[in-house]
Amino acid sequence: MNWMKLKWLYFLISALVLVPGTISLLRFGLKPSIDFTGGTLLELRFAGDKSIKTEEIQSALKSVGIEAASVQSSGEKTFLIRSRTITKEEARVLETALGKNLEQMPEEIRFETVGPILGQELLSKTLIAIILASVVILGYVASRFKGSKYGICAVLAMFHDSLVLLGLFSLLGHFLGVEVDTLFVTAMLTILSFSVHDTVVVYDRIRESQRLFPQTDFETLVNKAVTETLSRSLNNSLTIIFMLISLFLLGGPTIKWFVAALLIGTVSGTYSSTFTAVPLLIIWEQIKKGRR
Repeated sequence: MNWMKLKWLYFLISALVLVPGTISLLRFGLKPSIDFTGGTLLELRFAGDKSIKTEEIQSALKSVGIEAASVQSSGEKTFLIRSRTITKEEARVLETALGKNLEQMPEEIRFETVGPILGQELLSKTLIAIILASVVILGYVASRFKGSKYGICAVLAMFHDSLVLLGLFSLLGHFLGVEVDTLFVTAMLTILSFSVHDTVVVYDRIRESQRLFPQTDFETLVNKAVTETLSRSLNNSLTIIFMLISLFLLGGPTIKWFVAALLIGTVSGTYSSTFTAVPLLIIWEQIKKGRR
């Protein structure tokens, strides 16, 4: 099947996702959590029989002058409160106010404070990790496949997946208030490796076909490689996607957007490994022939 005759359609589909996301990134940016901006994370458990709602906790927070960035349920009658930086004494006042308003004293499970300096350090380390991963992947793929074009196209496909993930979370942050935290960073780095892994499988089949059929046109070999690997890639990815959908629908709220990031990245990585990285190789070869 001649998959590559539709390469411009594949790029158009990518653009339909990338352009709105990139515009949102430039205009709104991402909504950082306290992991990056600094603040306090307080986890409380209520042991009484009365059911507790997040709105009641937010109301109690306001009554003592503490503005919460978010209040999430992290288990049965257990809540995760993210707010501006507060002291241990302020946390005690808050717990007393919650006990009075909700008629049951909470038990403190976790109290963590992250300073803005640590948040900035985490952000800079994340950027360095992504840059280092890109350089190493570029060098490894280029050396294994005896050509810089393979490494460059693989890294471009990887950046495609990064932009898709960042752009969609920028839109989610602007319209739904979704924050990015250290779990998002973990998901992003995981997706980079997944994207390249799938790309390498297709590239390896192209290299093998070139060795077996040295006189065959490059685009024909590419179509052959895509046909041979597409079903394997889809079967592999669908097992991951079904599991992530189940976790997103049934898992707890504390991991909901972490799972969403993995899900977006898995879908994007599956698509880009075949329909971004491979068409880029075709265009590279066409430009090379045109110069000759």
